[in-house]
Amino acid sequence: MKLFFDLSSRIKLRVTGADRERFLQGQLTNDIRKATETTTIEACVLNARGKLNAHLFIAGEGGAFLIDAASELRDSLLPRLERYIIADDVKVEDVSDRFAIFHLLGETTPNLPGEFEVRLANRFAEPGHDIWSAVEQRDELVRELSRQFTFCDADRAEVFRIERGIPRWDRELNEEIIPVEANLETQTIDYDKGCYVGQEVISRMKMSGQSNKRLCGLIGAKLEAGMRLIAKTPEAKDVGWITSVAESDRLKKRIALGFVKRGFNSTGTKLRAIAPPNPERVVEAEIVDLPFIRPSDLRP
Repeated sequence: MKLFFDLSSRIKLRVTGADRERFLQGQLTNDIRKATETTTIEACVLNARGKLNAHLFIAGEGGAFLIDAASELRDSLLPRLERYIIADDVKVEDVSDRFAIFHLLGETTPNLPGEFEVRLANRFAEPGHDIWSAVEQRDELVRELSRQFTFCDADRAEVFRIERGIPRWDRELNEEIIPVEANLETQTIDYDKGCYVGQEVISRMKMSGQSNKRLCGLIGAKLEAGMRLIAKTPEAKDVGWITSVAESDRLKKRIALGFVKRGFNSTGTKLRAIAPPNPERVVEAEIVDLPFIRPSDLRP
């Protein structure tokens, strides 16, 4: 699928200084050495309890690193990073208004006129490329991309990311969630990289092999975001909640993402879903595997 996405509303930070690599290595869950001028990596910033302060992407840029994260983090991510700069030669600068970011699906490097920063990136559970441009070049870049790719607007992008089980800040991700619970372990955590804030909690979870809850896929004709999930047991125990819902044209189904507690989150488990303002309205939900759609499902 030749799609492109506009990510320009995301916060963008530039990290410079002689100690930038060592500093970020102590803040991020992933190994900063994997972030290069040609490759973007995914990582999390945690608090001491192992819960999320931020979910972000980061790449190298000569003598700096470039970070991008959800726009909702614009007021909190920069202060969170600066709080841990003690005697380090590190500067974190907000450059959000100076750059536009686009993401293209596909393994082939796009052929674009002009000087744009193009990096490998995996944002939707399949290979792709990020393109950074100065804001002055944004319109030119959009015109060129539109000739080669199909634009995926915000509404389509939301369905697309739910179909692939991708968590999003302010929906699935917030400061009460541990990365492992949101299925971010594989792409954001490096267990061999050394110490970082929140590492002890993450390491204990790896050793135990358990988490209190897990992000799951759900299907049900009348599911809505915000519904509570109730076990089909005599106790009618509250076992989770729905975070995002979409109508999938590809699947011809209403699909949802939600967190379900351990012991009730196995594939095939059937639950009841209720809307808190109207507890008498009960609908059916079934847990299914994530992602709902894999890249291979779309290939001939």
